Amino acid sequence: SCTSFLANCMRLLLHSAAYILHQQLRTQALRHTALSQAQPSTVISKLFKIAVQVRQYKNKIVLHLPSACPVKHLLRTL
Repeated sequence: SCTSFLANCMRLLLHSAAYILHQQLRTQALRHTALSQAQPSTVISKLFKIAVQVRQYKNKIVLHLPSACPVKHLLRTL
């Protein structure tokens, strides 16, 4: 929906950066897992859309996963 050259260039740059980040995540971090050949939407829904409890301490932030999390082992690997 952008009509200016700079706006479209910025959108292309952001999309390219997101693609490169996803590619690196798949080839390096998810190499020997079930998500090694997954689409970006699958990786997002499996790994990033998880309800967690966030606890903030003085010098760190801790994320507590639910006990029935199906990808808990995969998140610990990452």
